[in-house]
Amino acid sequence: MTTVLIIGGAAPAAAGFVRDICDRALAQFRARGVRVVLTDTAENLGAAPELVALADEVYELDYADPVACRLWAARYATRHRVDAVLGYREYAALSVAEVAAALGLKGNPPAAVLRVRTKDVCRGFLAERGFPQPAVRLCARLSEARDFLASRAGRAAVVKPRSGSSSEGVTLVTEEAQLPGAWEAAGGCTASILIEEFVRGPEFSVEGIFASGIPHVLAVTAKRTEPGTFVEAGHVMPAPLPARDTERIARDVRGAVSALGLKAGHFHAECWLTEQGVVLGEVHARQGGDWIHALLEWVHPGFELYGAWLDDLLGAAPPPPGKPLRGGAVRFLFAPEGRVAAVPDLAPLRADARVLAAEVALAEGDIVPPVSSNLDRHGVLVVGAHTAPQAERLCASLLPRAEVLPAVPACA
Repeated sequence: MTTVLIIGGAAPAAAGFVRDICDRALAQFRARGVRVVLTDTAENLGAAPELVALADEVYELDYADPVACRLWAARYATRHRVDAVLGYREYAALSVAEVAAALGLKGNPPAAVLRVRTKDVCRGFLAERGFPQPAVRLCARLSEARDFLASRAGRAAVVKPRSGSSSEGVTLVTEEAQLPGAWEAAGGCTASILIEEFVRGPEFSVEGIFASGIPHVLAVTAKRTEPGTFVEAGHVMPAPLPARDTERIARDVRGAVSALGLKAGHFHAECWLTEQGVVLGEVHARQGGDWIHALLEWVHPGFELYGAWLDDLLGAAPPPPGKPLRGGAVRFLFAPEGRVAAVPDLAPLRADARVLAAEVALAEGDIVPPVSSNLDRHGVLVVGAHTAPQAERLCASLLPRAEVLPAVPACA
């Protein structure tokens, strides 16, 4: 029987889109009649008994440790056949690549994944090949970041960790006095960090999948951020762009992921559309987060994002779908600071066939935490409609029914 090994395939029910990814993927694999070997940390496995029950074998394994994953898989493969290896998390991408290479299976080359995950290396690699990139500098000392900011002649810059995701530790800096705080937030006290040019222009992300080594763009997504931050507040798919701009963005991203050496699975790339053209941002060897996976399966009726990946690894993938046929939208919830007096009953929203997901991450009596990254948001609403504009309007109209209101001062 065909066996698929999943690196980091469990998550607690409260993990939002991460758990939904695990649920969808495992269901799609099971529908193909394959034997599933599920690995993850003891904590994640213990918090996901429903997923554990669906697997044929389950093992504790740190998906973020490529060496440990490679050694474990090599030992496992001496006793059992493995036909494909997959993983959905940012921090599992290198482990998946290392295991696939060690077992002689189809996947991304580890060097390509490492290149993509090291942001400044990725920037330099693409710039050398003619892809417009923000100017960037790797800084081991705060003085180096000061020099870069001074060279920008008053223009804003972004301070961020060298690797990571979810906007953690990312700060917009407009003056030198802001640098020490941004440096600390990015982890500069213990590791080198990046400072790069702040690109002005509407931001998009590009979602795609490889089939027989060829990248296919599934959709371009419009992004909304909270004012003054890099925290993402919402998405619309497909982005409301002229066809020529959509194709220009898709063409550049297809070229970039191919140049970087990626060959299999999903890809997610960020970009800006500026007066000078498309400027590429970060590239990831995984699907987009923030419920983008659910939007993709909605806008492409009948398409299975994870089943298609497995089909390709096994050499049996049909051609990916063409242009999106429907529209979807995501809006995140941001509760006012204070103590939560009440949370909404989401059951009516979840019963609405147009609602793909509705979640609130707070409970009555909670102190609302500040939002500094995508991991801190207070809830989400995901909807599907016939078109993207309809989905955006629907999301806006339903959002008040999911808001955490009222909140009273924390000292009350």
